[in-house]
Amino acid sequence: MWRRPAGLLLVFAAATAALWLLSVRLSAGQTRRALRFPADLEELRDLAEALRDYERQHRGAALALFCGAYLYKQSFAIPGSSLLNVLAGALFGPWMGLVLCSVLTSVGATLCYLLSAAFGKQLIVHFFPEKVALLQGKVEENRSCLFFFLLFLRLFPMTPNWFLNLSAPILNIPMSQFFLSVLIGLTPYNFICVQTGAILSQITSLDAIFSWDTLLKLLAMAVVALIPGTLIKRYSKKHLKLDGNKQSQTLNGRKSL
Repeated sequence: MWRRPAGLLLVFAAATAALWLLSVRLSAGQTRRALRFPADLEELRDLAEALRDYERQHRGAALALFCGAYLYKQSFAIPGSSLLNVLAGALFGPWMGLVLCSVLTSVGATLCYLLSAAFGKQLIVHFFPEKVALLQGKVEENRSCLFFFLLFLRLFPMTPNWFLNLSAPILNIPMSQFFLSVLIGLTPYNFICVQTGAILSQITSLDAIFSWDTLLKLLAMAVVALIPGTLIKRYSKKHLKLDGNKQSQTLNGRKSL
């Protein structure tokens, strides 16, 4: 029973040590502050300012460090990837940042899938039996159009993304469909975060927030992000078997009133 958790702890410790060594090696003597994951927007802004000059002079090293940190968070289902999406927009620009975050999200979620398959199945079923059973039922009901159901879960979460990543091996979701559903389904969310970071990095005063250029960018960002969700929602009404709010609230750990 405890061999698998012990193995997971060893993998986590090794990954933590590797990320720490990477950050020390790549950033030694190059930044004026210790590197750590941002916990809020203020820390994110300070980190972005500290890394911006470093990124211009050492683009490859900054890219490697960002990829390592992102995959670390995604692989072990650690909250806070949204702040890294915003940081990507500030450091690498809106389009490179979007491609980078979309690929890293998919690869990191797949690594989480593999870690869960190797070490976490029994733990997930033990600690979340009801959620697993409910989600298993919905997956089986929509097995004939599983890919579109997975897209629906990413765009309109009935359950947190981290839990879907961890429980996917238990639900017998093929890895290829899992990977593509993350790549496509989370692109609108990544787009919003990365564009936000790119816009914030260009704002130098409060007046700039209310400029026509900024407002038009925000409007375009909202419209583009809504299109995939609208299409999938229309498809789901015709082809997917969903129970609506009651099922969604139960999977998120809240009882309907």
